[in-house]
Amino acid sequence: MRGLTLLGVVLIVLGVGGLLIGHFTYSQTKPVADIGPVHINSQEEHSVSIPTIAGVVVVIAGLGLVFAGRRAA
Repeated sequence: MRGLTLLGVVLIVLGVGGLLIGHFTYSQTKPVADIGPVHINSQEEHSVSIPTIAGVVVVIAGLGLVFAGRRAA
């Protein structure tokens, strides 16, 4: 079951990344007004927080898949 082991490793990497980063921000540009040749845009900053418990659960799930993949092989 090489697929389970690979999926487990990917989950572990994503979980550790989520624990280390904690949050990320991104920008979104929205049009405010389009009056003939004049275009007015608004740029908004959004911040997304990654809960610590989510990172821990993903790491534990990844470890479980790695062990399950090794037992099945």
